[in-house]
Amino acid sequence: MADKDDIKAGKNFAPDVPAKNDPFFLKGAGALDWGMQNRLARIFNPASGRTVMLAFDHGYFQGPTTGLERIDLNIRPLAPYADVLMCTRGALRTSIPAEVTKPVALRCSAGQSILTELSNEMIAVDIEDAIRLGACAMAAQVYIGAEYEHKSIANVTKLIDTGTRYGVPTLAVTGVGADMQRDERYFSLATRICAEIGAHYVKSYYFEPGFENVVAGCPVPIVIAGGKKLPERDALEMAYKACDQGAAGVDMGRNIFQSDSPIAMIQAVNAVVHENATVDNAFTLYEDLKADLLRQRAAE
Repeated sequence: MADKDDIKAGKNFAPDVPAKNDPFFLKGAGALDWGMQNRLARIFNPASGRTVMLAFDHGYFQGPTTGLERIDLNIRPLAPYADVLMCTRGALRTSIPAEVTKPVALRCSAGQSILTELSNEMIAVDIEDAIRLGACAMAAQVYIGAEYEHKSIANVTKLIDTGTRYGVPTLAVTGVGADMQRDERYFSLATRICAEIGAHYVKSYYFEPGFENVVAGCPVPIVIAGGKKLPERDALEMAYKACDQGAAGVDMGRNIFQSDSPIAMIQAVNAVVHENATVDNAFTLYEDLKADLLRQRAAE
């Protein structure tokens, strides 16, 4: 506590210097409250305006898919290289040490499996538990054009309302069924609906042509899903094209943890997203890091 007997009047008020009030760096977030902006600034790097999210929430409907058999062995070593961990509360509590201080985008939808209709989800995490876990964002799927479209939109709307009450952003994830066209018309509709109902950022897919138009028409940031496993160079090229056309980063899972060298791959993705590395340079980085890691293991 300050000593009341030695109070000195302030003198250096710098009246000739205007008060500084910098605009918030993230698209569509300038009018949000301080707590919401602070969480978003932990998700998106203020220097680049982008993020590398590591997605390993697949088990909530896929079970122990390849690369996620042991989260403690396969994902934990990747955490230092990610900006954000995208996961379920079960994976977080059981397999990620609390000493890992990376921000968490918490998967809050569930209620189905790969054996049933994917769009028939519910909100499976209460806002209090999300806060208890220190989540920086809550995520749920939106299935535009699917059988349970209305229910999925209602789910995200619920997250937005409760999250706004406590300053926790909502990530709306655009789900695409097997029969849906992955084109400009569909993603323009899906991402815009997510933004219009109040999502603070949107996870979508990269596609050609027209991705830059979808980004321009969405008033909040779009991060791209990695999708199915691609050859490493192809995945880096997808990330490069998406960021070059306005994406605010990636939320990659299988293209990292199913890679031949996941630690090398996530570092190469970082180079693309945050340093604007070319595809050739990023792929060379991947190969060099992969070779270094193999040499280290051989020497152990």
